[in-house]
Amino acid sequence: MNDQLSQQDWLDQGLKILASKGFTALKAEPMAKIMGVSRGSFYWHFADVAAFHAELLKRWREIAAEQIITGVEASAGDEPAIAVLLRRTLSVRLTLERAVRSWAASSPMARQAVQAIDRRRLGYIEGLLAAQGLPAAIAQARAQVLYWAFLGYALSDRQLPPEQQQGVIDELIRIALHEP
Repeated sequence: MNDQLSQQDWLDQGLKILASKGFTALKAEPMAKIMGVSRGSFYWHFADVAAFHAELLKRWREIAAEQIITGVEASAGDEPAIAVLLRRTLSVRLTLERAVRSWAASSPMARQAVQAIDRRRLGYIEGLLAAQGLPAAIAQARAQVLYWAFLGYALSDRQLPPEQQQGVIDELIRIALHEP
């Protein structure tokens, strides 16, 4: 790489480092070494490490919520959008999710980002369930249960065999769409 890195290059690398090494590795000097540039490249784009962290958390929110929602909306044809969402989010490894939540345990800024994305995701899930005709209180309760299932999956190190994982996803979809 060279010293002409963009802010996006730094954010993309930061997300990779966060997922693989954790939040303590999100420092200018070590990242610059990994990227083969001087620290000056980092400071050209960010006033300090805290500013980088703030931008990184914004980028995570874009990837972990908004892009997923856009993708679900674009591809939900005959299948209910909640089913598309559950299949997509419960069939990938969520190392970045786990890393951000770990970071949130010791950083107020990361904790605020996690709380904001939790509200966004819960509201979206609740809206999808309400669009299926569920009464508001039931949509809210099921959204919470589904989100807790997602968080359990995200924080678990245990991988299920593919057929068992598919069975769990199918059961969650059945629970989500079952009439009250």
